[in-house]
Amino acid sequence: MTPDDVRHVVLEELSNIAPEADLALLDPAADLREALDIDSMDHLNFVTALHNRLGIAIPEVDYPRLTTLDGAVAYLMADPAIAAKAGIA
Repeated sequence: MTPDDVRHVVLEELSNIAPEADLALLDPAADLREALDIDSMDHLNFVTALHNRLGIAIPEVDYPRLTTLDGAVAYLMADPAIAAKAGIA
Protein backbone atom coordinates (compact mmCIF):
# COMPACT_ATOMS: atom_id res chain seq x y z
CA MET A 1 0.00 0.00 0.00
CA THR A 2 1.17 3.48 -0.77
CA PRO A 3 0.82 6.39 1.65
CA ASP A 4 -2.06 7.63 -0.51
CA ASP A 5 -3.77 4.22 -0.21
CA VAL A 6 -3.38 4.31 3.56
CA ARG A 7 -4.64 7.91 3.72
CA HIS A 8 -7.70 6.83 1.70
CA VAL A 9 -8.39 3.98 4.15
CA VAL A 10 -8.00 6.31 7.14
CA LEU A 11 -10.35 8.88 5.60
CA GLU A 12 -12.93 6.21 4.77
CA GLU A 13 -12.91 4.94 8.34
CA LEU A 14 -13.14 8.50 9.67
CA SER A 15 -16.15 9.10 7.43
CA ASN A 16 -17.81 6.07 9.02
CA ILE A 17 -17.17 7.51 12.49
CA ALA A 18 -18.07 11.12 11.64
CA PRO A 19 -20.31 10.98 8.54
CA GLU A 20 -21.32 14.63 8.86
CA ALA A 21 -17.71 15.86 8.71
CA ASP A 22 -16.28 17.46 5.57
CA LEU A 23 -13.03 15.53 5.45
CA ALA A 24 -11.84 17.52 2.43
CA LEU A 25 -11.36 20.44 4.82
CA LEU A 26 -9.58 18.40 7.50
CA ASP A 27 -6.19 19.81 8.48
CA PRO A 28 -3.87 16.76 8.36
CA ALA A 29 -2.09 17.99 11.50
CA ALA A 30 -5.25 18.72 13.50
CA ASP A 31 -6.32 16.58 16.43
CA LEU A 32 -9.03 14.35 14.97
CA ARG A 33 -11.07 14.35 18.14
CA GLU A 34 -11.29 18.13 18.19
CA ALA A 35 -11.56 18.69 14.45
CA LEU A 36 -14.30 16.08 13.98
CA ASP A 37 -15.93 16.52 17.39
CA ILE A 38 -15.57 12.83 18.25
CA ASP A 39 -15.23 11.40 21.74
CA SER A 40 -12.85 8.78 23.09
CA MET A 41 -15.24 5.93 22.20
CA ASP A 42 -15.46 7.16 18.61
CA HIS A 43 -11.67 7.29 18.50
CA LEU A 44 -11.48 3.75 19.85
CA ASN A 45 -13.98 2.64 17.18
CA PHE A 46 -11.78 4.33 14.57
CA VAL A 47 -8.66 2.50 15.79
CA THR A 48 -10.57 -0.79 15.91
CA ALA A 49 -11.84 -0.23 12.37
CA LEU A 50 -8.28 0.34 11.14
CA HIS A 51 -7.15 -2.83 12.93
CA ASN A 52 -9.95 -4.86 11.35
CA ARG A 53 -9.58 -3.42 7.87
CA LEU A 54 -5.80 -3.56 7.65
CA GLY A 55 -5.27 -6.67 9.75
CA ILE A 56 -2.56 -5.17 11.92
CA ALA A 57 -2.15 -4.95 15.67
CA ILE A 58 -2.43 -1.47 17.14
CA PRO A 59 -1.41 -1.58 20.80
CA GLU A 60 -3.22 0.79 23.15
CA VAL A 61 0.07 2.51 23.95
CA ASP A 62 0.18 3.65 20.30
CA TYR A 63 -3.32 5.17 20.17
CA PRO A 64 -1.94 8.71 20.70
CA ARG A 65 0.00 8.30 17.45
CA LEU A 66 -3.33 8.04 15.63
CA THR A 67 -4.73 11.40 16.75
CA THR A 68 -4.00 13.26 13.50
CA LEU A 69 -4.44 12.26 9.88
CA ASP A 70 -0.72 12.62 9.17
CA GLY A 71 0.17 10.76 12.37
CA ALA A 72 -2.16 7.89 11.54
CA VAL A 73 -0.78 7.54 8.02
CA ALA A 74 2.83 7.66 9.24
CA TYR A 75 2.13 5.14 12.01
CA LEU A 76 0.37 2.72 9.68
CA MET A 77 3.03 3.03 6.97
CA ALA A 78 5.68 2.14 9.56
CA ASP A 79 4.00 -1.22 10.20
CA PRO A 80 5.97 -4.00 8.47
CA ALA A 81 2.79 -5.62 7.10
CA ILE A 82 1.69 -2.38 5.43
CA ALA A 83 5.20 -1.64 4.21
CA ALA A 84 5.41 -5.14 2.71
CA LYS A 85 2.20 -4.51 0.78
CA ALA A 86 3.85 -1.37 -0.60
CA GLY A 87 7.01 -3.25 -1.49
CA ILE A 88 9.19 -1.10 0.76
CA ALA A 89 9.95 -3.61 3.50
